[in-house]
Amino acid sequence: MFSSAMLAAEDPLNANSERNQILNYFDYFFTAVFTIELLLKLISYGFVFHKGAFCRSAFNLLDLLVVCVSLISIFFSTALSNIMKEGFDVKALRAFRVLRPLRLVSGVPSLQVVLNSILRAMIPLFHIALLVLFVIIIYAIIGLELFSGKLHKTCFDNSTGTPMDDPHPCGDGGFQCESIGLVCRYYWEGPNFGITNFDNFGLSMLTVFQCVTLEGWTDVLYNIQDAMGNSWQWIYFISMVILGAFFVMNLILGVLSGEFSKERTKAKNRGDFQKLREKQQIEEDLRGYLDWITQAEDIEPEAESSYADGGMKGKMGEGGGAPVDSSEHLGDENEVVQESWMRTKKKDLERINRRLRRACRKAVKSQAFYWLIIVLVFLNTGVLATEHHHQPPWLDEFQEVTNLFFVALFTMEMILKMYSLGFQGYFVSLFNRFDCFVVLGSIGEMVLTNTHIMPPLGVSVLRCVRLLRVFKVTKHWHALSNLVASLLNSIQSIASLLLLLFLFIVIFALLGMQVFGGKFIFNSTVTKPRSNFDSFWQSLLTVFQILTGEDWNAVMYDGIQAYGGVASIGIIACIYFIILFICGNSRTD
Repeated sequence: MFSSAMLAAEDPLNANSERNQILNYFDYFFTAVFTIELLLKLISYGFVFHKGAFCRSAFNLLDLLVVCVSLISIFFSTALSNIMKEGFDVKALRAFRVLRPLRLVSGVPSLQVVLNSILRAMIPLFHIALLVLFVIIIYAIIGLELFSGKLHKTCFDNSTGTPMDDPHPCGDGGFQCESIGLVCRYYWEGPNFGITNFDNFGLSMLTVFQCVTLEGWTDVLYNIQDAMGNSWQWIYFISMVILGAFFVMNLILGVLSGEFSKERTKAKNRGDFQKLREKQQIEEDLRGYLDWITQAEDIEPEAESSYADGGMKGKMGEGGGAPVDSSEHLGDENEVVQESWMRTKKKDLERINRRLRRACRKAVKSQAFYWLIIVLVFLNTGVLATEHHHQPPWLDEFQEVTNLFFVALFTMEMILKMYSLGFQGYFVSLFNRFDCFVVLGSIGEMVLTNTHIMPPLGVSVLRCVRLLRVFKVTKHWHALSNLVASLLNSIQSIASLLLLLFLFIVIFALLGMQVFGGKFIFNSTVTKPRSNFDSFWQSLLTVFQILTGEDWNAVMYDGIQAYGGVASIGIIACIYFIILFICGNSRTD
């Protein structure tokens, strides 16, 4: 984790900065540590010739690959830099360091289950990938035959020879430039810096793949219609979307789901989830035990005598005769009588306490209390919904008073439940813990607001705790409570998948920093695109944007332009974005 953090802290804009030089020393340190770890494992496990050897585990081989690549990159960057005057460009090799977060997989068994499921699904996924590739090739060839060279005409001003503002295709039967006083003629590079077209097989495949991902396919359709007219062109795109996106691409979800279910069943049979089941059983037993304790408290003990045996015997004879006249033991008798009186009062107080707790328990479990809390929650939600920009001062005062009122009521509810159920019985329930967090957060927000300790921004963030009161209704609404419980259980079951997805995002964010860091500055007079890889956090956001499919093609266009455009090696940059989109969406689906 520290090694991955050091990679994320690098500055891609200034490779020779002091921070990067310090991080290089950390890189040497972590490489040495991982090398020593690797050697110790090789010595203890053996190499490959017996069962349980180091090289017989795929995750150990992954560790070996990461360490070897780190050693090779350090060798080329240090040893050969002394031989070659300009040094040796090892940026491509150093990019392999982004695989270090995958070392976490070898230490987390649940991650291994998920990764094994994905690896076992590779063969059926490969078949589906061939089918998708076959569909893309067919439509790319059809598009090449129908639309080749059709997207390079646009409207020009004959007097100046400049194209129209925001140029788009034109042609016979399509957009008529004469309607705006311009002339439709060659030559324009085409939409999106000449990337989106059907001029050759490669660009045609890239355009078809973009349409299959459902991002910007309507723009391509409208560009073709502007160039050729609105007649039969829609048939090509509609059939491509239906066949490629709605049918073939969604087969990936079924394959991954089936393989994950199989791998999870095998893991359960091996007992990997036995500890989780035991923990759940212990929680259920504890809950039942506390319920039994609560019911036992409702049973009052039988009435006992008001005096202790010793006190009564001090007044009566042993055979039941006349009282014993023992003045020398008068002090002892008074002490016994006083102790008996204190015990009697204590028992009376305990009896009253039990009766009061029983009454409070019946109250908090009654239907009237149930509906009262629901009504209070909805009233509080309605008051919170009245807040708006430039609201009058009287509304501010009304909201503050009502907030104080609701905080007091919900605090009384929490204290009443704690008293009636006891601290252990109260905190066993997850919803009661949530109620306690909301109430304490609301009280803290009121204290910090009235004392003006925190800045306005922090106060605004704390006020969001009030919105959590809406979720209090989930405890009293049983159908909604079951739904929330099912949602939480499903989140726990896919936690490993989410962690693997996060590692995937981190790896591609680090790789994006290595490849595209500082490359999206095309012109000093033009604002840099928001979607860039100039820092780790911005790179994370950009990768997540691509995973969601939102404008991922626009980021790809910038990546291609960063390395010289479609007419140079910049077109190779599209491989990064295509792999990221395919692998990421296969996991998020």
